[in-house]
Amino acid sequence: MRISFSGSSAPVYGQLSGAMAQFRTRFAPSPTGLLHLGHAVSAFHVWKAAEVAGGEVILRIEDIDQTRCKPDYEAAIYEDLEWLGLEWSGEVRRQSDHCEDYQHVIDTLAARGLIYRCFRTRKEVMAEMDRAPHSTPAAFVGGPLSFEEESERIERGEAFAWRLSLKAVRETLGNQFDTLGFEEEGEGWQQIDLALFGDVVLARKDTPTSYHLSTTHDDALQAMTHIIRGDDLVSSTSVHVLLQTLMGWPTPVYRHHPLLLDEMGKRFAKRDKSRTLRAMRTDGVSPSEVRRLAGAA
Repeated sequence: MRISFSGSSAPVYGQLSGAMAQFRTRFAPSPTGLLHLGHAVSAFHVWKAAEVAGGEVILRIEDIDQTRCKPDYEAAIYEDLEWLGLEWSGEVRRQSDHCEDYQHVIDTLAARGLIYRCFRTRKEVMAEMDRAPHSTPAAFVGGPLSFEEESERIERGEAFAWRLSLKAVRETLGNQFDTLGFEEEGEGWQQIDLALFGDVVLARKDTPTSYHLSTTHDDALQAMTHIIRGDDLVSSTSVHVLLQTLMGWPTPVYRHHPLLLDEMGKRFAKRDKSRTLRAMRTDGVSPSEVRRLAGAA
């Protein structure tokens, strides 16, 4: 296991590591709090899948939310994974070190007319969605401003979000737009309905990327063949498949596992400090006991 960080270099998408090209997956936590039992469940799913397939796991730190991500939480991730006996291959990629990569994707999509600057506030977006006919999905669909108005608002320093234009995407993909899908391991081909998502935010004026953009970019860059994550992210996969298609990136095989729920039927959250891995370790819980509680023994 090496705790080191990849440098800033020109992206080479889909570059595999020789013998491990058959199965490559990742664990990609965000350092916005301490890892909890639910994270352990997800990690065990990831590492077990790689072990069975004879593949490899890489570790990625998804820290694009600089208001919530903290160095202490990042350090705790390495500590917790080491305590659980989980090792990873290669260097760790910290997303905040690679904002220029994500800006390049935004520039590419903008040059192709696939995204636009949206100056509407969250309140205005919600009001727009409320005005939509009840027979249509509650998703925001907008469009670019005129060159003159956009230039004036940029000059005034107004906040904006870069949104993916479903209208422009449909025109670009043609019939392919209605046939997009992904392979869910054990479930087969899953058709996606992009109309449910509307014009998704991919970046903001002061934030160079979103989760959707950065995670799909890095999955392509790091040659992921399989993505194993909680079933709370099934809906996000539709957006990810669309971005992969637009950017010419490969679509991995996906596997969405059930979440671990507490006694009240709620998913574990970072605010539930009593079940963080650090708290459990302090209380004398062993890694093997964590595996048992996580259903991975």
